[in-house]
Amino acid sequence: MAKKKKKSGVGKIVTIVVALLVVVVGIVGYIAYSSTMLPNIYINNDKAKFLYVYPTDNFNDVVARLDSTGNVKDINSFKKIAEYQDYPANIVPGRYELINQMSNIQLVNNLKKGRQAPMNLTFNNIRTKEQLCKRFDEVLMLSYDDIYSLLNSDDAMAKYNLNSKTSVALFIPNTYQVYWTITAQDLLDRMKKEYDKFWTDERVKKCADANLTQVEVSTLAAIVEEETKSVKEQPAVAGLYLNRLHKGMLLQADPTVKFAVGDFSIRRIRGGHLEVDSPYNTYKYEGLPPGPIRIPSMGAIDAVLNYDHHDYIYMCASERFDGTHNFAKSFDDHQDNAKKYHKALNKRRIK
Repeated sequence: MAKKKKKSGVGKIVTIVVALLVVVVGIVGYIAYSSTMLPNIYINNDKAKFLYVYPTDNFNDVVARLDSTGNVKDINSFKKIAEYQDYPANIVPGRYELINQMSNIQLVNNLKKGRQAPMNLTFNNIRTKEQLCKRFDEVLMLSYDDIYSLLNSDDAMAKYNLNSKTSVALFIPNTYQVYWTITAQDLLDRMKKEYDKFWTDERVKKCADANLTQVEVSTLAAIVEEETKSVKEQPAVAGLYLNRLHKGMLLQADPTVKFAVGDFSIRRIRGGHLEVDSPYNTYKYEGLPPGPIRIPSMGAIDAVLNYDHHDYIYMCASERFDGTHNFAKSFDDHQDNAKKYHKALNKRRIK
């Protein structure tokens, strides 16, 4: 038998070099894989974490803000992957969720492609247009001036068949999913869609039955909601004001005077308050005011649409100070109720 030839020195060297290359490639591959695909984001509790990227941010700003969350295991590996993916030249503003065990490549792809997490936008119990704009300024990327200027523009609101006085009627208090970067104009368009959803055929029919437009219903609902703290009493209050409207009487609603004066903290309406010359002063001007004096809740709107049918045309705050009222059909009965209320005010030294 022929003997096997021994490997030459060169062959051994080649084998060793190949083996080393395999090891090096394996190590490099693992490093690349671990920095790209393995988890680099860790959330220690169930509370959602978000990274906010602003329009003025550069790459260093994003990295610094991400690092400050304390949820990144290796910020340098993120930087390398982001740079490799050309993210510094493709920064997209937004609100991005940091998910437990998210990899660098997942995060970079979300950031680069603008894959934001929607947020819940909630607004309720808001009186003024200014308060509403402040709420949006606090939770969205848009500024106070962005939205306020549109709501105060007759031209801008004409698109929704509204004006600067009735613009707040567009907003139906609820919780809506939106993106943090939504523009003021897109927000109004979205609210119009929600407005149209709320105003079903059934509600629109009830408007017609009450001889009111949708905006007039919101305007009256705002007065009703300011007038009584009792949700159960709202349909009765709505019925009373509708009785006055249909009879051509002044509404004489104290909340409209507070709005005209610009002070909702007034506890006792006096003669000087009643003399303020404003179209919102329903002691001076007949009919509904030019627009809602607050942003009425869905419940208050439905209370107007489902108002109580009765013969009351007078009401006075209850001497019990529980937010309810005493109702009357005649002025004499109303005067008796008023005396009881003013006596209670004086007893409590409320001026």
